[in-house]
Amino acid sequence: MDLPRVDSLSRRVTLRVALAVLVFVLLLPAAYAAVNPQSLELGAGTVEEPAAETTYVSVQGFHFAGYGKPKKPARLVAADGNGSVAWRFDGEEVGARWFYDIDPTADGDLFVTSTYEGGTVVFEYDTATEAVEWRHDMPGRLDTHDATRLSEDRILVAHMRNTRNGVSDDRLYVENTTTGDAEWEWLFREHYPNGTDGGFDADWTHVNDVDVVGPDDGYVLASPRNFDQVILVDRSDSDIVMRLGRDNDHGTLFEQHNPDYLERDDGTPVILVSDSENDRIVEYERDCAGADPRLGADTPPESCEWELVWSVGGFNWPRDADRLPNGNTLVTDTLNHRVVEITPEGEVVWEFYAAWAPYDAERGEKGSNGPTMADHGTTGSYTVSGGGDGGPAARYHVADAIADFGSYTPVEGTFDGLATRYSHIEPWFRPVWMGSWAFLSAVLGVLLAVGWGLGEALSRRERLATAITSRRGD
Repeated sequence: MDLPRVDSLSRRVTLRVALAVLVFVLLLPAAYAAVNPQSLELGAGTVEEPAAETTYVSVQGFHFAGYGKPKKPARLVAADGNGSVAWRFDGEEVGARWFYDIDPTADGDLFVTSTYEGGTVVFEYDTATEAVEWRHDMPGRLDTHDATRLSEDRILVAHMRNTRNGVSDDRLYVENTTTGDAEWEWLFREHYPNGTDGGFDADWTHVNDVDVVGPDDGYVLASPRNFDQVILVDRSDSDIVMRLGRDNDHGTLFEQHNPDYLERDDGTPVILVSDSENDRIVEYERDCAGADPRLGADTPPESCEWELVWSVGGFNWPRDADRLPNGNTLVTDTLNHRVVEITPEGEVVWEFYAAWAPYDAERGEKGSNGPTMADHGTTGSYTVSGGGDGGPAARYHVADAIADFGSYTPVEGTFDGLATRYSHIEPWFRPVWMGSWAFLSAVLGVLLAVGWGLGEALSRRERLATAITSRRGD
């Protein structure tokens, strides 16, 4: 045999063996994670202080843009004081594919906002009998994230993705569930420049939360997520009387979720909100200089500023935060697939794993029913700590490496943005039981294997073509 041909064959064999070994090494961490999963699907994490009441969790059950594995199930889950599952309710029982906001009612039930393909269904769930006792369907109300039941036959709805003929009709409105009529309506395009957030599109405001606050429920608190702000609307004249944040001011809020309105003992307005894209929980106080900041004082939004008095970072896309009577905060840490109770200093004292993508968590009365941080006596900025394996903030993820790679360089901001985006996209594809680095390794292994296979097919294309031609000739 010709010596150069032998050398060439030897090199090809060596290369194939090396590629096979590399693919095996890259896929090995994922295989190990499959038999040694990192986290629970549903169940207790770290519980240092058992909760005195049941915690209710709505689980969205994500599915990224229609790709990948079949959609994960939407469900409601009740966790007891020690973080054990007390009961669970699957969305398919009401035809729902996604669960969003949940509100405890005065009689101990849950008012749930959920969606199906093409519409929204709200229902009241009896936590004692574990049965649906009332429901109202809204066909065509696409992807509604929140509705609030005002009375037996009236609900307040945050209606997003309501664009027709290129014009957004995103709105807040009160619907009479008996007649189907809108008793009150507030259109965003009548109060914002139509070019806000780049102009009308299929999801202009993404208004994801709506609640009534103040005396006689006279004000509406809303969260137009894509506008990076929280607003308070006077129902009597439809004016925006308070505004926290502004479009593209990502240092204040960045695509937030589920704000709660609180007041200090002296009446100063306070907003507690999940600053989702900034991966933190924040609390702001209204400061109107010499003017009266209190609700009902008619001090216009442009005369006031909001002061950041407390924040806890280190979460991954948190979407709900409620202040508890003991001064702790219940946080839905969505892309870490868990709900945690944290102290004012950010320490996890109660943890419940809730895959996949929990949206809202409630314990006790609806929303926040505890003190502001100023009245509690704890202000400042903290990082979440504790929880399983020391907590997600204590782990070194791929996103951390991306950010570190750009540190102290002229493109540091670009790499920080890339790291944030990666951390928010990765969990939609990564199995919940697999770690960040194992997932990256698996992706690289699969890409290498596919590239190798394509390369082999390309290098043998003439032989394959000859074989195909010969078979056709036979």
